[in-house]
Amino acid sequence: MKRIIVSIAALALAGAALVSCAKKDGADNSLKAVLDKKVFVLGLDDSFPPMGFRDENNEIVGYDIDLAKEVARRMGVELKAQPIDWNAKEQELNTGKIDCIWNGFTITEERAKVISFTKPYLKNAQVVVVKADAPYKALADLKGKKVGLQAGSSAAGALDAAAEFKASLGGVVEFKDNLTALMDLEARGVDAVVMDLLVANDNIVRSGKPYVILSETLAPEDYGVGFRKGDLALTAKVQQTLEEMAKDGTIAKISEKWFKADISTVGK
Repeated sequence: MKRIIVSIAALALAGAALVSCAKKDGADNSLKAVLDKKVFVLGLDDSFPPMGFRDENNEIVGYDIDLAKEVARRMGVELKAQPIDWNAKEQELNTGKIDCIWNGFTITEERAKVISFTKPYLKNAQVVVVKADAPYKALADLKGKKVGLQAGSSAAGALDAAAEFKASLGGVVEFKDNLTALMDLEARGVDAVVMDLLVANDNIVRSGKPYVILSETLAPEDYGVGFRKGDLALTAKVQQTLEEMAKDGTIAKISEKWFKADISTVGK
């Protein structure tokens, strides 16, 4: 027992050391730490199209990846896209395994208490996806039905906030990612899936599967890039770089590539 306790303590100290490497004498050295190691580590769920996902060559691509690659290039560092367990994303960040969470990461009041966010760069909403042949046309039609969502996602928070709707459901099933949830919807394991509007639209177009999005939304939301709470220098640098990219038209080009329109909110 004592040996186990010592091992746990050693791991905790190692994690603390990783986080503290960006801070010396109370100063915020988060930007300097990234510039010194010449690598900017981005944490993501790599099955979250079109924000970040694996293509047919198993390469991680997406809208957020293209944005981050250009930010890293302008900072003079290499981007490393690091897949993480989305349900433990804050732990991955706070132990220093990643420098940021950049993957359709919704800004919420609760998250903002422990995370430093950039300004919003995209608007989004939490929506409900059902099969096209299902009889559901409104949220009320899902009374007593089973709904799926990604564990640890903003969909879970949106559903919690819609307390009356959640209470009317027959059950809520959590999945590792949205794609698995949609596969269960296709197999009729669940009757609906709560997920991000941008991701839902992309999946419907990309897969050609017979899904539809209910017109009623659960909650509007904004995407931001998340950093450790004290990493203000790194947060500010990324924000500044994004604004420069918006001014010179780079973000518009990336947005057109992925969404066929400039839907970015940076600098607007």
